[in-house]
Amino acid sequence: MIHIKLSNIKIPVAEARNIKNLVCKQFRIRTEDLNGFRIVRQSVDARKKNNVLYNYQVEVTLPDNYHSLLNGPDATESITTQELTYPKWHHDRQPVVVGFGPAGIFAALYLARCHAHPIILERGERIEERLLSVQRFLQTKVLNPNSNVQFGEGGAGTFSDGKLNTNVHSEYNQFVLNEFYAHGAPEEVTYQQNPHVGTDYLSKVVKNIRSEIESLGGEFHFNTIFDGFEKDGDLLKVYCSNNKTFITNYLLLGLGHSARDTIRILHARGILMEPKGFSIGVRMEHLQRDINRMQYGSAANLLPPASYKGVVHLKDRGVYTFCMCPGGTVMASASEEGTIVTNGMSEHKRDKANANSALLVSVTPEDFLHGSVLDGIDYQEKYEQLAFRMAGDGRAPGNLVGEFLKKQVAQRHRKVVPSYPHGLYYGDFDRCLPDFAVHALREALPLLDRKLPGIANVDTVLTGVETRSSSPVRILRNEDRVSSVPGIYPIGEGAGYAGGIMSAAIDGLKTAIHIANP
Repeated sequence: MIHIKLSNIKIPVAEARNIKNLVCKQFRIRTEDLNGFRIVRQSVDARKKNNVLYNYQVEVTLPDNYHSLLNGPDATESITTQELTYPKWHHDRQPVVVGFGPAGIFAALYLARCHAHPIILERGERIEERLLSVQRFLQTKVLNPNSNVQFGEGGAGTFSDGKLNTNVHSEYNQFVLNEFYAHGAPEEVTYQQNPHVGTDYLSKVVKNIRSEIESLGGEFHFNTIFDGFEKDGDLLKVYCSNNKTFITNYLLLGLGHSARDTIRILHARGILMEPKGFSIGVRMEHLQRDINRMQYGSAANLLPPASYKGVVHLKDRGVYTFCMCPGGTVMASASEEGTIVTNGMSEHKRDKANANSALLVSVTPEDFLHGSVLDGIDYQEKYEQLAFRMAGDGRAPGNLVGEFLKKQVAQRHRKVVPSYPHGLYYGDFDRCLPDFAVHALREALPLLDRKLPGIANVDTVLTGVETRSSSPVRILRNEDRVSSVPGIYPIGEGAGYAGGIMSAAIDGLKTAIHIANP
């Protein structure tokens, strides 16, 4: 038997259910000779709205007499992906992983498979209790400051669209996708061009990964806040707010981008870090059916909910869409009292009426740096607090694109019903965003509409503020992934080395591999 990868398979979207037969027909394979069939990659080609196609890459297993297929331009012999190895942990002390978001999850999973019995410290609740805390906040506005949309088992990505696409070209991409599938995500995440899990599936995946780590001797401590460290020769004493102390040689910090109190503790203890650019802006919300028609034309009813991506380069700023959530909701994502923070979330079916996406303006250290590396955190907090003060009762600042572009304020929504759970207070974004951001958004929206017709429709809802696109600091580390304090390894988004579930997971995984393979 031979394994062959077949590419450039274009199939009308209405015929996708017959993919096996169509592949056999295109490559002259007898169906009875097909001993194995696996979709490797699936994407949508919507450049011609009157002829929208799926583009597939598949792997087939065939008898040896099909070797001549390899002479064609669209066939190559499949190479077996090299599996990760898990060397036995070579230290007496257990490694400590702070934070069980994507970076911490994949670091802890790898270390557990090396029989390192990792200790995982998570300031929030396990996913079952965390879901209840988030639901209570959405219904009553009562916030649990340590277990919410930002904090708790699974990290901030648990309450997002669960996107698993990344701009990082890593040898570990497929490993991470396969692990999501193995722990409960739908199989299509392993081959779709822009895979996503959805909040409903992510919570199950996270729970299943935790169960595997526990079965391998991993030790979880929920509701446990990392409160500092002390160097003791080659060892680190790790202190927690509930009077727990752990001693280790390896401390992995997967803090997430919202652990501001922890970043301040690390800075006070002399951990070297630098200011880092981030972005600020609003969430814009459309009817999903309008986005489907914009992207797919007459094929809109045959395809899953459509997404979009756009960027505008102004004279001195970039304005871009971010974390687009088809068929989702705009989330109340605060992790501190008296603040408004927005984000987007979708479940796996993406079946809600609205689509939403952040529309963000780049912020550079020159905009906020006044002398402290922590100034970016203060900058984010300032605008989150200003957004809260506009209504003072948990409603988020809102406007419609039509009025916003005219420097006016809408009285209420029209075509699109806002999904923000605590409601909107229609007001002027000048009161809760930097002047340059408001000007950039006004300049960029009409330009973006030329690329994505309908994006700047007058009825489009804008909800503020979006401030947590990435961490405003980067904890410095060397080529061995070690911080300025030996034994401490910053990982993931909160450390400034990732920007999403996939890149954070890969960063945590690479650090775990590095320390387990001396």
